[in-house]
Amino acid sequence: VQLQASGGGLVQAGDSLRLRCAASGGTFSSYHMGWFRQAPEKEREFVAGISRSGAYIGYADSGKGRFTISRDNAKNTVYLQMNGLKPDDTAVYYCAADSNRALVVSHQPNVYDYWGQGTQVTVSS
Repeated sequence: VQLQASGGGLVQAGDSLRLRCAASGGTFSSYHMGWFRQAPEKEREFVAGISRSGAYIGYADSGKGRFTISRDNAKNTVYLQMNGLKPDDTAVYYCAADSNRALVVSHQPNVYDYWGQGTQVTVSS
């Protein structure tokens, strides 16, 4: 499966962005999907995840109350709505797909076997 992330940009603190990840070449509805981010000189970290049907959603503490993950299986797309952005949110954001048919949505990047190319989010203070 190929994943194409978009929607990043340069914004000011307090602004919002909506990231989009379009999937092609696979059965999107059979994958758990996750958003991760990686800031310079830091490890890639989990941001949010959503189960195949959308019934389960999980967030890292850093995004709870500000970020919302959603998916549209008819459009093969997963979204990340980010509100109240902070300079600490500056990173490259990646979408990822877990095709391993696990029961739960993992927060570990090494579980995900397909990755998009990333989209840069820069938040100025």
